[in-house]
Amino acid sequence: MNIEEFRYFCLSLPGAFEDLPFDENTLCFKVMGKIFAICDINEFKSINLKCEPAKAIELREEWPDTVVPGYHMNKKHWNTVSFNSDLESDLLLELIDHSYESVIRTFSKKKQKFLL
Repeated sequence: MNIEEFRYFCLSLPGAFEDLPFDENTLCFKVMGKIFAICDINEFKSINLKCEPAKAIELREEWPDTVVPGYHMNKKHWNTVSFNSDLESDLLLELIDHSYESVIRTFSKKKQKFLL
């Protein structure tokens, strides 16, 4: 997956938008102001994705060279997913979806209805 495919997929999710809140290299994808994906625009070697804690542990055990605790993030809720492996694009898209859903699950039912 390249950065344009990643960007297109993230922006296709309901209510998603992109932002550069930290610096000109760190691209964040948000929904209703909450981050669900982060990447470095220049290097694009990995992405940070939110994850349910139990699933995060499972992914780290199954893909130890690819999925690690989130770099500069809360290690319980975030994973860094590297592109240096045979991780299939379909699984990566599922992980992005999971991250997005993990964020919207924290919203009130009213906000969730607005998005869905």
